Amino acid sequence: MKPQIKRFLRILFIMASIGSLYFVPWILVKAWIIPLPDTVQEQVNEAITYGFDGMIVYIDEAGKPPAFYAAGYKNRAEKTPADPTSLFKIASISKLYVAVAITKLVHNNHLSLDETLAHYFPELVGKIEYADKITLRMMVQHRSGIPNYVDHPHFWDNPSKNNGEALAYALDMPPTFKPDTDYGYSNTNYLLLRRLIKKTVGYDDHQYIKEVILTPLGLKNTFGSLSEVAIDDVMSGYYVGYDDDFKTDDVGMLATAEDVGTFIRALNEGTVFDKGEQEIYSSIYEYDHTGLVPGYQSIAKYHKDIDTVVIQFMSTTNFDGYNWNLSEIFYSRIVKIVKKSRL
Repeated sequence: MKPQIKRFLRILFIMASIGSLYFVPWILVKAWIIPLPDTVQEQVNEAITYGFDGMIVYIDEAGKPPAFYAAGYKNRAEKTPADPTSLFKIASISKLYVAVAITKLVHNNHLSLDETLAHYFPELVGKIEYADKITLRMMVQHRSGIPNYVDHPHFWDNPSKNNGEALAYALDMPPTFKPDTDYGYSNTNYLLLRRLIKKTVGYDDHQYIKEVILTPLGLKNTFGSLSEVAIDDVMSGYYVGYDDDFKTDDVGMLATAEDVGTFIRALNEGTVFDKGEQEIYSSIYEYDHTGLVPGYQSIAKYHKDIDTVVIQFMSTTNFDGYNWNLSEIFYSRIVKIVKKSRL
């Protein structure tokens, strides 16, 4: 190769490398590499500076009293400080409660994991493809292929106001894959599971969850919908670029960080189960979860290596930005601080 060509290619490579730096998400790099603070509260205070309106963290280390942390606002318009005891929309973390409820009904022989969607909902035959092949187990495990209603091209233009409208969006879409051939996270699965709980027990699905999970664990600050709570007890939620407060949108379960943390520990330690139930649950679902709806994002996990539950709530979302990635980075850093403090 001629020297001139080599020189040209070298310059071209350098220019391309420099140009690629424009696309590096520097905000994430900064959040990840800056020195780790000494305390969780310092980390929470720092996280707020990345464009989050409010943040709550609950930490339950075995052998220690639970610790609560907060920063930012509970209500931005009123400049109300974030309160670690506020109710928060936990979104898909609620799937853990639903999966436990299904487990208990299976254990008591009210449901069968191997029975089909067509059996439980004959009215959906012809409306959901492969209804006679999709089993209850596949729905719990997100292996049904039933499309996720939030993936409908018009869902975010006109979000559903109730479960009926949400299901209608799913019915308008083809299956994501043939049953049990792949994994595909779908909120529609759990919408149908909630309906199945209600159909099986003969009353509201959240009332059943309250009877078999919340009351036995002493959880008095976990609710099925906004209609059950005082609106002033709910943390406000915001979406980047909008002034609207999403607090008044009724989109599922609400709970305090402490209630979620107590449940997560009971789930992982097995105390939420009666004899024989945990084996069923372990075969169908997971032991931690995240949640995301407009205005609210959350992470709930148990860390076995340090016997610690860490719950993180953040009240600002941006589906097109880096808010979720930042949330995961801050969560990871908080866990590192907890581990470091134990050395």
